[in-house]
Amino acid sequence: MAVFWRWSSGADRSAREGLPAAVGGPVAEVLVDRWDRRRAMVAAEVLRAAAVALLLFARDPVDLWLVYLALVLESTGTVVFRPAAQAHTPVVVGTGTALSGANALNSLTDGVARLVGAPLIGFPALVAADVASYLVSAGLIASTARGARGDRGPGVGAELRAGLAFLRSTPTAEALLAVSTAFLVANASLSALPVPFGAVAWGGPGPVGLVLSALGVGFLVGAPATRALVDRLRCGSLSAGALVTTAAGFALRFNSTSSTAALPAAALIGLSGSVALVVTRTTLQRVTPTDLLGRVGAVPLTGEAAATVVGAPAGPAPAEFTSPRTTAYAVTVLAAGYAASTRGVHQPFAP
Repeated sequence: MAVFWRWSSGADRSAREGLPAAVGGPVAEVLVDRWDRRRAMVAAEVLRAAAVALLLFARDPVDLWLVYLALVLESTGTVVFRPAAQAHTPVVVGTGTALSGANALNSLTDGVARLVGAPLIGFPALVAADVASYLVSAGLIASTARGARGDRGPGVGAELRAGLAFLRSTPTAEALLAVSTAFLVANASLSALPVPFGAVAWGGPGPVGLVLSALGVGFLVGAPATRALVDRLRCGSLSAGALVTTAAGFALRFNSTSSTAALPAAALIGLSGSVALVVTRTTLQRVTPTDLLGRVGAVPLTGEAAATVVGAPAGPAPAEFTSPRTTAYAVTVLAAGYAASTRGVHQPFAP
């Protein structure tokens, strides 16, 4: 089965995973604000568990369609889950210092998933563990406080316009969403490159797996660092510093000629990237009304998905190695400069 999995390239999988979010993201943003978010998250986790379980039935190349179906279904669940989780978290923990801790903990779990996701165990066991994690998550979410449920507005279009109007009227949210979207677009354009690049520069699939796992190590280290910093420093300055550090990590990773040099660069990307994302997420949750959190929080996710769909298939082409990387570095640094200079994102949270 592991050999069969390689029939689908990393770039192709990335594009297919991003398609549901790019196409359905705007609609999902509105629906998340209409539904009971706790129930939406539970349903999304069950869908993702069922989607991953389909991989156990894909045993031959003729079953490739099952892999693509699983990717699309899992991504569809993610389209609902991520904005719903961002909107539901403040309902459970409030908007004080516990919110930054909760977001840091979410980043920590992302790091664990990245770390243990390397091909260190058999593929069926890995799928079973993934299915179990989704089902356990669904059970835990069902035990939390009842999710907020917004009123049904005049229509999807009108509710999307209401979300955009809020962003235009709130400099903090507008600036941080621009910064976050730029960073996620740059990250998405590079996400498919490590596999083909590392196969040549780092010595094959084994070292590539270790480098990807090093991202998880960075997330693990970044979670407590974020918890300690996000409520004490100006969010614009913290976000800018994290993005500059991430750009440096990108450059170091793709200029390394061995996995030994690429490992610390990947860990640095995970650490600083997690800080940048948690700062943005926490600040947006604090300045956005509860009934708009789904729409506002899903904006950068939709941008990231659109960038993945466009950039992932083209990025790994050997002739394109230099240009996408340079552009991604530049976009990340420009986002950092915007975060540092924009008025309205400079003050820390005062508990």
